Amino acid sequence: MRRPKPLPWLKPGVFVGALVPVAAILFRAWRGELGANPIAQALNQLGLVALVFLVAALACTPLKTLFGWTWPIRLRRMLGLFGFFYGLLHVSTYTVLDQGLDWRAVWADVTKRKFIYVGASTFVLLVPLAVTSTSGALKRLGYARWKRLHRLAYVATVLGVIHFLWRVKRDVREPIVYGTVLAVLLLVRLGTYLRVRLAASAN
Repeated sequence: MRRPKPLPWLKPGVFVGALVPVAAILFRAWRGELGANPIAQALNQLGLVALVFLVAALACTPLKTLFGWTWPIRLRRMLGLFGFFYGLLHVSTYTVLDQGLDWRAVWADVTKRKFIYVGASTFVLLVPLAVTSTSGALKRLGYARWKRLHRLAYVATVLGVIHFLWRVKRDVREPIVYGTVLAVLLLVRLGTYLRVRLAASAN
């Protein structure tokens, strides 16, 4: 008889909690509480939530490395997919509501405004990660190829932080906080990698 997993409420609780931001944005839009420019406000909030989930997904393995916690690993895929989900809502809000599906205007923005170019690049990198997030994709690609592909998550999140930094222009305190957290996570992963390589070379 299989033993039940600890914290059975973890995934359902995180799933429901992850939907709260979009529900709050829709509710505030319905109440007319998104300010003078509701589309820009929704766009900014969706992008920020996407970045939060991407950073949270990347934090799962370092948390296990530093503290021995195993429960974050169970959430890694879900957090990454919610990062993609909010990124998709962010991009859709921009292309549909802000630009009215005027693809010439969208293309002009992407090619002329560097923060939009970086944001678009971030989303493009997230697409193959979301598509290959299933167990079936892992089996088809093989673990080694799948792992190499999913290292793009770090590149995408770095670009997401740059997109945020260039978007706010003046008050850069918040994007710097996310950048600092991401740098710490990268250093933990780099330390783990170097430790494994040194142990392998010693043997």
